[in-house]
Amino acid sequence: MGHDNGDKNAAENMAIDSALVRELAELLADTGLSEIEVEDGKRKIRVARTLTAAPVTQMVAAPMAAPAAAPAAAAAPVAEAAADVAGAIKSPMVGTAYLSPDPSAAAFVSVGQQVKAGDTLLIVEAMKVMNPITAPASGTVKAILVENAQPVEYDQPLVVIA
Repeated sequence: MGHDNGDKNAAENMAIDSALVRELAELLADTGLSEIEVEDGKRKIRVARTLTAAPVTQMVAAPMAAPAAAPAAAAAPVAEAAADVAGAIKSPMVGTAYLSPDPSAAAFVSVGQQVKAGDTLLIVEAMKVMNPITAPASGTVKAILVENAQPVEYDQPLVVIA
């Protein structure tokens, strides 16, 4: 008898949860997150999706492909970035990358600039918190792999320093 009640309660929860799952799935899509989990009393719902680099690259490349010269120009930095990922500083979180402290200010760093360990390279904003991404060691900025106000994923290469 207890088993039947459990099935009935599970069925009722599933009806309620399907709307919540849809809402969470939409939130994942809107924010670019790969996983979200909510807990409400006895219920715990986790919605996750697999993110692959290929669709993201295609989405980023598509707007740049409008001018005829852009595909060739876009292909070179991507190939260069892939080759230099070993020296890249990667994002410690999912968020939005900002290359300057505010829209009217100059960028923190530019390609060719010398930096010292601890210098701020850019900011990753996550949940309204501005997180400075600093140089782990002294060197020269070889490449900036993100655009200002670009969404970034965890472990995504941001800046290459050599």
